Parts: sequence; C-alpha cells; structure tokens
Amino acid sequence: MLRIVPIGGLGEIGLNMMALEYGDNMIIIDAGIMFPDDYTPGIDIIIPDFSYIRQNKDKVKALILTHGHEDHIGAVPYLLKEINVPVFGTRFTIELVKEKLKDFGLDFRGFEYVEPGDISHIEPFKLEYINVTHSIVDGVGLAIETPEGIIIHSGDFKIEHSSINGNGTDIARFAYYGKKGVLIFLSDSTNAEKEGFSLTEKEIRDTLEGIFAKSKGRIILASFATNIPRIQQIVKLAIQFKRKIVFMGKNMKSCVEIAKRLGFLEIPNDVEITERHLPLYRENEIVIVTTGSQGEPMSALVRMAHSKYRYVKIKPGDTVILSSKFIPGNEVAITSVINQLYRLGAEVIYETVADIHASGHAKREELKLMLSLVKPKYFIPIHGEYRHLVKHALLAEEMGIPRENIMLLENGDVVACEDGICWRDEKVPTGRILVDGKSTGDMDDIILKERKKLSVNGMVIVVLVVDEIKGEIIYGPDIISKGFILQEYRDFLLEEAKCIVLEIFDEMNGDEAIDWESIKSEIGKRLKKFFYEIIGKNPLIVPIIVQL
Repeated sequence: MLRIVPIGGLGEIGLNMMALEYGDNMIIIDAGIMFPDDYTPGIDIIIPDFSYIRQNKDKVKALILTHGHEDHIGAVPYLLKEINVPVFGTRFTIELVKEKLKDFGLDFRGFEYVEPGDISHIEPFKLEYINVTHSIVDGVGLAIETPEGIIIHSGDFKIEHSSINGNGTDIARFAYYGKKGVLIFLSDSTNAEKEGFSLTEKEIRDTLEGIFAKSKGRIILASFATNIPRIQQIVKLAIQFKRKIVFMGKNMKSCVEIAKRLGFLEIPNDVEITERHLPLYRENEIVIVTTGSQGEPMSALVRMAHSKYRYVKIKPGDTVILSSKFIPGNEVAITSVINQLYRLGAEVIYETVADIHASGHAKREELKLMLSLVKPKYFIPIHGEYRHLVKHALLAEEMGIPRENIMLLENGDVVACEDGICWRDEKVPTGRILVDGKSTGDMDDIILKERKKLSVNGMVIVVLVVDEIKGEIIYGPDIISKGFILQEYRDFLLEEAKCIVLEIFDEMNGDEAIDWESIKSEIGKRLKKFFYEIIGKNPLIVPIIVQL
C-alpha cells in the first residue's frame, strides 16, 4: 500500500515537507522552514515537527529536494541531525544546502547530484527530475513511479517558455506522463487565486530597462539573493548602460559566487567591482545589487536607509528598486524602509507602482494548462494557504476531475492508495517546532504569551529585600517599570504602587510563619488590578522578594 503523508506546507506558506511510503520504504520530499510572525515574537525560524519521521526513521531511504528556497531546504540541517540518508538535489540546490551545513558544523557527505532528465532508483520508487521555471535556477518537478501508479509532484513552478537561463518548464515531459497515466498530481497552489498568466522575465526586463535609461544617479536594486535569473538581467543591463555592478550583503555575495561557479550567472571581470572601488566611479556608472527587499533589520538596504552602512549613504539622485513581492507579514517593515528612503531623497520603485517583479508561481491559466497535460485520476493541491488550496481544488473540478477524486488535505492528513483506489487514512501527528537561538523545540505557549504581553503592555518589577527571621523590610519596595507608563504619570503611579505593596506586606505579615509565595502572588494580583483601573494596561508583573 502506498501512503502520502504531508508533514508541512499544506494550509500555510513554508514548512514544505512530504513523505511517500510503500511498505518499509520511505522517501521525503523537501524540508523547509517558515519565518516567524507577530504571534511568535523573538523566534528565529520555525521548522516542521519531525515526530512522524523520527518514529519511522529506519524506513527513510532518501531526502529529495525540488529547489533551493528556504521554505524547501531551510530545515535540512535539523533533519540531518536526526537521520543520515542520501540527499538528492540539483547542483545549485545542493550547494546552497552545503553553505547552510557549514553554519551548523555538520560534516555531511551523502549528497547525490542530479540534473533534469536524470533517473533515480530508490526502491521501490523510480524518480525522474523534470525541469521547471521558478524564481530560482535549477528547480525541478518530480515524476515518481510507484508500485501503485505514477505520482507527479510539480515542485514550485510557472510556465515560461523563454526563461532567462534558456530552460523553461518542460511541459512535454509532464504531458508524456499524462499519456502514460497519472494516479495522483500534487501541484503548487500559491497563485491559484490569480487570473491569467504570470509576468515573464522579459516583461520585467523591459520595465527595468526603462528605469536604467531614465536614471541619472546610482541604481540600487534589492532582490532575493537566490533569484539568479533576475540578477542576470541586471548584469546584462549594467553592461548595456555601461555601469559597474557591485554586490552587497553576505547572503547575496554567497549566492552569486555559487551561481558563477556553477555557470548559472555570467559576469565579465571588468563589470563586477567591490565596495572599495565605488569612489573610483561616477554615480551614473554604478549599479548596487543588495539584500533587504523584505525590510530585514540587519540587511544591507535597511542599514543604508538608516545611514548605518559603511560604503553607501542614500542621497538625492539615487534610484532604489525593490525587485520582489511584498511577502505577507513584512508589509510594515518594507513600507518603513520605503518611507525612510524617500526621506533621504531617493526615488523608490516597488511592485505596486511598476512591474519590477514576476512571481515564480503559476497563475490560473498555467495551472489549467498543467492539469490538462497531466490528466490525473486524483488531484491534491499543495503549497499554499488553505484558501489557495480551495481555489485550486475548484479549478481542478472545472477542468473535469471528479469532486470525489479531489483531496483537500491539511498537514497530517494521510492518503493511502491500493489497486488504483485512493482514500484518506488515519491522521498522523504534525506541528511546528520553534527555533529560538540555540534552543529548539522547547518553546511553549506560556513563553510566547509572556513575550506578546511584554510587547504590548510592558513590565513592572517589584523588588523587596526582607529579614527572613524578623519578617521586616530591609530594602524597598523598589518598583521598576519598562515600556508602559508615560513620564507624566510615572512618579504618581509608582508611588501609589509602592503603597499597595506595603499594605499587602502589613496585612499578610502576622504572627505565624510568613508565606512569601502568597505575598508575591497577592502583589501581582493587586497591582494588575490597580494599573488596569488607572491606565487600562495589563503589564507583566514580576514580584521579587530577596530573603536575608
């Protein structure tokens, strides 16, 4: 019996991870991360819960990577700490993973390099890697032959026949498997709400060419470091307009060097310069390609916007291009950077005012074309928030797939197949693991609630030093507030709070043994009520009693 087990990536953007099982054999497709949001303050990244993989680690035969974006490879180092299996991926994807493993100090050598068109035999599975166009080079979809039938996994894709690296999505190969007969089609749903076709890189190039022609000063372009096709466009425009190009940001430089080494990026030696060479050229001879398109606090662009970058100070005459989409959750950070760049006199161009970014995900007409080529018996939408999965499911029904053969799944929902029939099996445990600095997985809801409360309401610390024997106050109460009292109310409120603490101490300091924990609890309760009645805030209250 064949089982398809989504570990992450269904009903969410990120955490992409799926297991395929047949008997005592399992392969895993992708292992991605998700970035934190407003509900996970202080968290670095989020990875899938590997519990199910851990329970079945002896079955796992390989990890297959479709492409090198963080939401597909970011959790690979964490997974390889738990299982030691071969990792299959294209050259660019594997090199990005190797860079990540360096940061983890992992000496892993079980990489298997593949190219589109290659076949891997991982019994009982036979995999073919199919070239797809995405906003990163070297991405693949998968044709997986199993004892129960053929599964097609689209990977992240769009249909663009003339991609910048010369290799568009291989629709002929998808059609080939459609003619053979596909049991299940797992397809990218990210843009299932959007009508029409995706913008092409040629259309983006035309927009960028117009910007280059008009710009009289420096051009500063922020993009995802992995978007090598876009970076190649900028290199060609730099050559066309006789500008030198300089790359800034650690991640940007790393990705560019990998792409150059593998032949995905061509930059003449006399075109690329370093930051130190900038003073040697006029401002209309410079193009800067940098990180920071999402307003990341420590990125090169954000530091430029706040005049904290050593080599570049933003000034009037600069043209700044944010050549990427606004990822949901980052809008406030991006808007803040845009406003700051305008304050410094720069002209800022971004996706809502010009066509300077093309999504790497297929829109509805492309999804329909792929469905008509693959012609699956069963359809499972993947990679997207729940609304995207629903829209893609409805689209598949429009394309003639029976409603009962369309499976709208969430993480942990297992599909089992035998003798050409597929059905929902028992659900398996899945979830999210929060990575907080060097701590992985032990972050609970209480800590997150406390962090959220601190960010909204601030904190009050009450310090008392007491004589444990006599039951007398030696020092205090000293009250320290952070992040919630305006200066004009501060002295009054804190003096009143001190009086409340003293009253509690007098009331509860009787002849019997003093219960210091009860006193701390009562201080928390009464001060919480006091602050809410006066200023409508619920600060986190931390009573500290030092006993001498």
